[in-house]
Amino acid sequence: MITVAHEALEELVTEMIGRAGSNPEEARKVARNLVEANLLGHDSHGIGLVGQYMRHAQTGTLTVNGHVSHVSDNGVYLLLDGNMAYGQVTGAEAMHLGLDRARTAGAAIVGLRNSHHLGRIGAWGEICARAGFISIHFVNVVGHRPIVAPWGGAEARYSTNPYCTAIPATGKNPMFVLDMATSRVALGKVRVAYNAGKEVVEGALIDHNGQPTRNAAVMYEEPNGALQAFGQHKGYGLALLGEILGAALLGGPVTDPAHQKRDTICNSMLTVIIDPKGFGRDIPFGDLIDSMLAYVTSARPAEGTDKVRVAGEPERETAADRKANGIPVDPGTWSGLVEAGVNSGMDRHAFDGIAK
Repeated sequence: MITVAHEALEELVTEMIGRAGSNPEEARKVARNLVEANLLGHDSHGIGLVGQYMRHAQTGTLTVNGHVSHVSDNGVYLLLDGNMAYGQVTGAEAMHLGLDRARTAGAAIVGLRNSHHLGRIGAWGEICARAGFISIHFVNVVGHRPIVAPWGGAEARYSTNPYCTAIPATGKNPMFVLDMATSRVALGKVRVAYNAGKEVVEGALIDHNGQPTRNAAVMYEEPNGALQAFGQHKGYGLALLGEILGAALLGGPVTDPAHQKRDTICNSMLTVIIDPKGFGRDIPFGDLIDSMLAYVTSARPAEGTDKVRVAGEPERETAADRKANGIPVDPGTWSGLVEAGVNSGMDRHAFDGIAK
């Protein structure tokens, strides 16, 4: 395992994204978002995506230096098109426009369709939570072959369609961020396992015959298998809500053969932004959260667990450790990063100098 300081990694990725055509500001935004995902322990949404992003930029299935455009504006409703620009740009733009609307209208319903990969959806929820607002996000994913099997199916039909809700911090608790793929694990976690030569957790994959397997290769080598939905029919249902609310409602591309052959990553996202004071300023929202969380986390830890945690807590703990000790990168991911950088004209020694 290679270890790299997060500041050096951000500088490296900024240069790589810039070499794929992005201006310095965009390159920095993309790099910061990806490295932050690694810092928080979500390696699936981190620097392992850089080579793929660069390829999409070079083939034109990603619009470098692009921005959102307005499609419609109707009271609390705001519909935006991402124009296949970097999701690290369009996601932030959509959240800031939505927050401006929520501050005046008390709530906002923001549709963002046709964006390149939005990355870790929790990043967009955190923008809202830091501003004091609740946000709920439904997302779909198209642009490449389907990778998740529907409940009861033996082959893939859709993608990992994330769901996220973020709640502002209270007097006693940091922000609560529930951010999850609707598959048993995110595809990126399978990629990390594949690159590291490790097996995936039980119940996450099926092979091309529809049989359970822990072999990550089924997602990257022919004949392909599929990811399984989390929670059986429950994750499957939530994934379809990502298609319905996150894309169909917005007029965005939904999962079907026509949209699964583009060799890109296309996200559409519905975000509902809520002012927690909207039902009345006298409701002790924060105090009630603190009371509830104190009781829930007071449960006796199960065997092998040191304490009960809530959503967002493992990420904060991982970030503290990785900021102090560096970000671990498996050899397969590092090799792919070096290859993408060298192919763009970078000196191989630029990579050797920061890896430990």
